[in-house]
Amino acid sequence: MNPLKKLAGQTAIYGLPTIIGRLLNYLLVPLYTRVFLPGEYGIVTELYAYVAFLFVILTYGMETAFFRFANKAEFKNKVFGTSLLTLIVSSAFFLIAVLLSAPFLSLQLGYEGHPEYVKWFAMILAADAIATIPYANLRFKNKPLRFALVKITNIAANIGFNLFFILLCPYIIAQNPEGELAGIIHLIYNPKIGVGYIFISNLIASILTLIMLIPEMPLRKLNINMQLLRQMLKYSWPLLIFGLAGIVNETFDRVILKHLLPDKSDAMAQLGIYGACYKISILMTLFIQTYRYAAEPFFFDQSGSKNARETYSAMMHYFIIVCLFIFLGIMLYIDVVMLFVGKDFREGAGVVPILLLANLFLGVFYNLSVWFKLTDRTKTGAGISLAGAAITLVLNLILIPIMGYMGAAWATLICYASMMIMSYIIGQKHYPIKYNLKGALKYSILSLAVYLISVLLVPETGWLRYLINTFMLLGFAAYVFLSEKQRFRSVVNKAF
Repeated sequence: MNPLKKLAGQTAIYGLPTIIGRLLNYLLVPLYTRVFLPGEYGIVTELYAYVAFLFVILTYGMETAFFRFANKAEFKNKVFGTSLLTLIVSSAFFLIAVLLSAPFLSLQLGYEGHPEYVKWFAMILAADAIATIPYANLRFKNKPLRFALVKITNIAANIGFNLFFILLCPYIIAQNPEGELAGIIHLIYNPKIGVGYIFISNLIASILTLIMLIPEMPLRKLNINMQLLRQMLKYSWPLLIFGLAGIVNETFDRVILKHLLPDKSDAMAQLGIYGACYKISILMTLFIQTYRYAAEPFFFDQSGSKNARETYSAMMHYFIIVCLFIFLGIMLYIDVVMLFVGKDFREGAGVVPILLLANLFLGVFYNLSVWFKLTDRTKTGAGISLAGAAITLVLNLILIPIMGYMGAAWATLICYASMMIMSYIIGQKHYPIKYNLKGALKYSILSLAVYLISVLLVPETGWLRYLINTFMLLGFAAYVFLSEKQRFRSVVNKAF
């Protein structure tokens, strides 16, 4: 099978439930931003930023190590049990430690009186970390239907319980506070918990997911091969550094924002606004995350092919084109897209184009990362991410006190652009790939020109704005198609 066709198929198979799930979860944002105040949503933004950081620590690169060693004949039947049991043990120690220290941790985080937040998130993290290897094994064994079923169940549970606790329960009580049904609801619902029901819904979904994955964890395979574990940890620890640095780049702004803003009284509201507008880059984020899901095992699978480097180049080329379409699709209709969040959150619209471009650079970096994963130079990859983390830290400390959350957005953009450039320069020395830089630059400049024309010359409101912007988007699409016609035809002929 043509490798690009295979990648597209795997992206669709494994990405569809991920896309649908994340899209539906993101669609909860309009609910949150209309039910909760910006300051309350700021709590959600901050705690999930911590979760992202801790999840990387708890999985310490074992998912990528699983894919790396599962293809080696001498370890084929030992990788699953070794990686899974290792994660179970480490997650159990983490959970016990956090549960015992929850009151202290909640005080340090500024949530005195809510140690339950810390406990809930510890349980979510432990369950999700353990589930990482069974999920990876389903992908490795090409069980897309089972994978999709578990994913969709998790999504449905999370959304369902969010709607139940945040919408249905208050509605039933408001309709007839003294009624029999309201009395039953009061047994399981407490209005004072508020945003805590977002966390409770997530916890229920995570536990349900873990229960569904139990059949994928046969006891007879749960043993640790110490020789294999040492090799896996040697391979994965730089990936842990890489992941931690990446999470610093991705979430540090939301962790530190409230501490750096001059006006502390409005800090949580500003954090909530920034967090909600960050979600506007949903389509770009969804595409990149879904692409990564299929691309990582695909990179290793294609590494032995004689046309591997040509394939990686083509992947990058089409990846950039799709991301540019997403950028224009969002920014040419930004006034409509901003209806996604509540009215109190729309003042943060200025960060959207900056964050979209930042995500595009991050996606390019993920494509470029193939060189250090295939050459086992994960330490170099970790070094690049650490450099990016340093840029993030310094720029956030400088820009946020001056520019507020706009400074955080610019720091993110500069960080990812720097990492992309560093990875390309170093990668060309160790694993040279002939990327189509001319095409990428041409389409990028053209898409930015279309965006700037829309901002500077097109009317701000009215039907004429949508007409002109649609015409420009279609014109961009036609130009890309005509420019890529021969390449498209070549790919189709190879695929069929």
